[in-house]
Amino acid sequence: MFALCIYTCLSISLCFSLSHKDLNFLLKTHFGFSVFCLSLPSITLMASIIESGWLYLITHFSDFQLASMGSFLLHESVFFLSGLPFIYLERAGLLSKYKIQTKNNTPTAQEKCITRLLLYHFSVNLPLMIVSYPVFRCMGMRSSLPLPSWKVVLTQIIFYFILEDFVFYWGHRVLHTKWLYKHVHSVHHEYATPFGLTSEYAHPAEILFLGFATIVGPAITGPHLITLWLWMVLRVLETVEAHCGYHFPWSLSNFLPLYGGADFHDYHHRLLYTKSGNYSSTFVYMDWIFGTDKGYRKLKALKHNGVGVEDDSKQT
Repeated sequence: MFALCIYTCLSISLCFSLSHKDLNFLLKTHFGFSVFCLSLPSITLMASIIESGWLYLITHFSDFQLASMGSFLLHESVFFLSGLPFIYLERAGLLSKYKIQTKNNTPTAQEKCITRLLLYHFSVNLPLMIVSYPVFRCMGMRSSLPLPSWKVVLTQIIFYFILEDFVFYWGHRVLHTKWLYKHVHSVHHEYATPFGLTSEYAHPAEILFLGFATIVGPAITGPHLITLWLWMVLRVLETVEAHCGYHFPWSLSNFLPLYGGADFHDYHHRLLYTKSGNYSSTFVYMDWIFGTDKGYRKLKALKHNGVGVEDDSKQT
């Protein structure tokens, strides 16, 4: 699902402000017509529709409304629409052969997660989006036409993913020190068997602390608001997929060696904090470089060789 959403979002973003020359270059040189299965007139029409829709938004709503309330509503929609289906899958026992852990969360535990999330989103996330608006404006964020070119959008999104993963890795490791884990990060680890919505289930202090990793890239580059929205959508989908508890044949980690995915992060949730690892949010290379994925790689190697092993985990 995450792979399909990335494909769709990036396909749309690549339509922004494309000239016919850019479109021909993109389709023929980088992707080929078979990837998008769209004719040049179709993509031009799509770009025109996006621009018309964006013109409507900036005409009827202020920059502040779009950047704060618009961002919040977009986040909530994407987060819950992508996360809730995994609760249904778990309760109904569907696609259970792809479930990473055999244990299921109780309905009470799932409901507790949703209740807390709504509380944190309205009391922490929304105020943070409101107070962040002047900062992003000072850093150059804009919402006016023309929309950014696909080269700018793609470059910035890639930069955000790399920087976020680096900052998140170190922040996450700090949260696994004894005091911070006990008083802050242990809230997130209440769910040793994660499901999609647990991705944002955390102590308010952690939301602020690790949230910095997500906004630091956009704060540096001062992107167009539509780029910021695209980044937010992709980041939400990525973290929901990492916590979904399922490893499907179509999971992105099966096709991109550097991408962590659900199997990589699920291992992190199963372990005691003193024996944890796999701290990265998106990619695997930071854990590989600093040796914090050794336990995970050893376990994978044993399973690959057909050795029966039990995870040194703590289910809660």
